[in-house]
Formats: sequence, C-alpha cells, structure tokens
Amino acid sequence: MKKIVYLLFLITSLAYSQDIKWDPATTFDAVFDIDAVHTKDGVNYELSASGDAGPYGKAYLSYVFTNHNNSTTSGEFTGFAWTQMGEDIVKATLQGVYKKEGKVFKMYSYDNVTDGNIMIVSGVVDFVAQTMKFKVAPLK
Repeated sequence: MKKIVYLLFLITSLAYSQDIKWDPATTFDAVFDIDAVHTKDGVNYELSASGDAGPYGKAYLSYVFTNHNNSTTSGEFTGFAWTQMGEDIVKATLQGVYKKEGKVFKMYSYDNVTDGNIMIVSGVVDFVAQTMKFKVAPLK
C-alpha cells in the first residue's frame, strides 16, 4: 500500500513539476553537523543533526531513513525540524528521497513549515565528515 501511495505522489508531483517556482534571491544555505546516527533493526536508520538554517537561525533536525523499494543505493526519508528565534518557534515536517553517489548521499526534500512556507531542499550528506549541506528555497 505504501508503494502505491508513493507512486501516486511521484506521478502527481511530476505532472505538476512545471508549476514549481521559487525566487533565487530567497535561496539560502543550511549547514548541519550530524550529532548521532543509529538503527534498531539494521534496515531503517535514524539521524539527528543541528546547525544553521539561514534566516531560521539555529535548527535541530531528526530523520528516519527507510528503503521501501529495496534499492542498494537509494531510498526515502521523513523527519522533523524546529528552530527558535527569541520567542518564535518554527517547526517543519520533512519528506523526500536520497541517493548514494560515491562516498556521499544526495538528498531532495519538500518541507512543510509552520510559518506557511513550503521549502524545496537539495543537498549532500557526508557521513564520514558528519556534515549535511543544503540549498533551501521557499516555493512561491
């Protein structure tokens, strides 16, 4: 069932991809240090990270990486993020796909933020260097 829902999401996303628009002037870098990675079953992995999320300031992330299509080089993830700037707390749900390329993993994500933004995110994760580096842009 999950595969069918994922396939429908993918097809729908492709059908509307020509409507994806963002302003390059609003794109920002988000750089994180991987704080911890663990697995409970040797199949799914959990990651926590913290770092700088551009205009959102200090951010904390948690991800669950899965592999529903049993690929040896790619899979999907879900996650959560939150930031605090003074009295303001902003949260986000994270969902996307990853692909292993050499010694790093590329990640692509759509993030739903409580400030009303939907972010399109792409970046590189280096588990050896313990870094996550993303380009982030709010969709128009």
